[in-house]
Amino acid sequence: MDAWEERMAAGDDRADQGAQGPPRPQEPRIGDVGERGVLAEVFAALADGHPLDDRVPVGPGDDTAQLRVAGGAVLATTDAMVRGHDWRDDWSGPTDVGVKLMTQNLADLAAMGGFGTGVLVTLVADPELPLRWARGLAEGLAWAGRRAGVPVLGGDLSAAPAGVVTVSVTALGELGPGVDAPVLRSGARPGDVLACSGPLGRSAAGLELLAAGHRDGPWVDYHRRPLTDLSQGPRAARSGARAMIDVSDGLGRDADRVARASGVLLVLDPAAVDRLAVALTPALGTEAAHRAVLGGGEEHELLATFPPGAVPSGWLEIGRAQEPGPHRHPGVLLGTERLDPGRGGWDHFSC
Repeated sequence: MDAWEERMAAGDDRADQGAQGPPRPQEPRIGDVGERGVLAEVFAALADGHPLDDRVPVGPGDDTAQLRVAGGAVLATTDAMVRGHDWRDDWSGPTDVGVKLMTQNLADLAAMGGFGTGVLVTLVADPELPLRWARGLAEGLAWAGRRAGVPVLGGDLSAAPAGVVTVSVTALGELGPGVDAPVLRSGARPGDVLACSGPLGRSAAGLELLAAGHRDGPWVDYHRRPLTDLSQGPRAARSGARAMIDVSDGLGRDADRVARASGVLLVLDPAAVDRLAVALTPALGTEAAHRAVLGGGEEHELLATFPPGAVPSGWLEIGRAQEPGPHRHPGVLLGTERLDPGRGGWDHFSC
């Protein structure tokens, strides 16, 4: 871990300090320096990201970037975040936003059995936004991209009405080595084992702790900057994963998406859910820890079904896929209790 990574991991990010509220006296705003000035700051920050290589013959600075894709197939995904809806300035600084935005996009590629080759970034902001906020965002994107081996290829800037800040990433990728086809949500079969690539509920636990006034601790850190092992997506695909999704909107909601797409029942093992909740219980209590595991979003671990015996080592088996039966439509059960996907989890238009 180099000095830059140590500073980021410790949360000692100069761009985040005092990034909220009105600009300091004489502090430049993005409207003061214009597009050229903002880009100069952004490009300087991105210089610490993953370096461009021969996969990117043309990088930032021209009208478009150019990529070489070895496998001949391109994966593409996009996500956006809006200030006040997807983050709060008193809880998260611009570098946190950059890390989270990069992670959630690259996790979508991993869920298909792929990996990122480059990302495009858009910032739409009130001209009164401090210039250091844009610099901090770029530093977060650069750090997360460097960690994942994914460069920033370019993007766009645009002005917005007072108070509005929106950022988005479009991530491009390809299938991992040894992966012949993307893993879809629709491939689960009765008898499959349901497993997740790591712990669940950490981000939701951090959100609950922030709402209760806590500002430090591992779950708070994870909520601000979720980081997962993105190599688990291609690894799962090579192991025979039949269906896969990243847990971005909650275990219950995302498992329901797989179940409905595949036409199966996914039956969660209550004992497995209990085991996932144990680590969160001291901070949240038993009931809230279970809510976090079942309904917590922004986790970005992977959820997949495998033929029996094919679950990769280190993955956590948490249930089984079954035939729906004549009186049960596809969905998710916790033991024998059906979970309502509309309760818990994250929905952009109802939360």
